[in-house]
Amino acid sequence: MVTTTADGFAFDTSTLSGLHWAAIALAALSGAIHLRLGVQFLAEPMGIAFLLAGLGFFGAIALVLLDYRRRLVYLLGIPYTAVQIALWYQVNVVDLGKTVGELGVVDYVDKVAQVLLLALLVALLLRDR
Repeated sequence: MVTTTADGFAFDTSTLSGLHWAAIALAALSGAIHLRLGVQFLAEPMGIAFLLAGLGFFGAIALVLLDYRRRLVYLLGIPYTAVQIALWYQVNVVDLGKTVGELGVVDYVDKVAQVLLLALLVALLLRDR
């Protein structure tokens, strides 16, 4: 289905598969978590980083829905998401010394979503050769 907005942008969902929708849902989940954390920590430097990360996920979703260079979005999404996981580990485990029991549910939900998103991005990239 193609839906054109008033300003001429067209969302083309007719070419989206179940893999696409699953990746969109996972990116939206991670994006929402990062936006919430960004608002929560807005007074701190990490707040801005969280907001930018969240906006990055939603920007990528918009590009996929607009059918704008999807393969490039997948290709860039892989390191973008992997870096998020690495930075989370660095900050929480290495710098703050948190143990498995000290991490919150949101930490686990976000990281599981991101690992699954990585797998789907690789699958989409390989499938759309």
